[in-house]
Amino acid sequence: MKIWSSDPSSDLVAVFDTIARTRMHDVPICNRQLQVEAVGFQRTPDGHWAGAMVTPWAINLLCLPGNAETWPALAACSKHDWRFPSGDYEFTVADEASLGTYHLCSLFSPALEFDSHEAARLTALAAVHALFGQPIGEPPPAVATSRRAFLGLGR
Repeated sequence: MKIWSSDPSSDLVAVFDTIARTRMHDVPICNRQLQVEAVGFQRTPDGHWAGAMVTPWAINLLCLPGNAETWPALAACSKHDWRFPSGDYEFTVADEASLGTYHLCSLFSPALEFDSHEAARLTALAAVHALFGQPIGEPPPAVATSRRAFLGLGR
């Protein structure tokens, strides 16, 4: 298992950019307005890394191991609930050869509703701020009935 002792953002961008140019190239669910970007990665209270990953095909929250002691040993495609200041969220275990095991929580898949990369980046950043319970300039919605409503995008 790979342990991330420092911010994994640059490695994540390199790996997902390669995926965008190879396996996901010309896949119809890709939004050509979006680029690969790691957004808002920071340490969780238990020492792991969490943030958002914007790709042309999806926007996901990711968790990566920051230490071996508290990282759950689970098979790919398993589910795991992670606790954040804003609540508990279900993540799916994923494995990528050049990254190792990580967990993802889909926010938008596909991410076709975004007209620009900036809109996708700001949405990802708002999600990370909300996840960690950090203020983003405006109070959160009183009731969120879905992830899209939680992010203020309706539906």
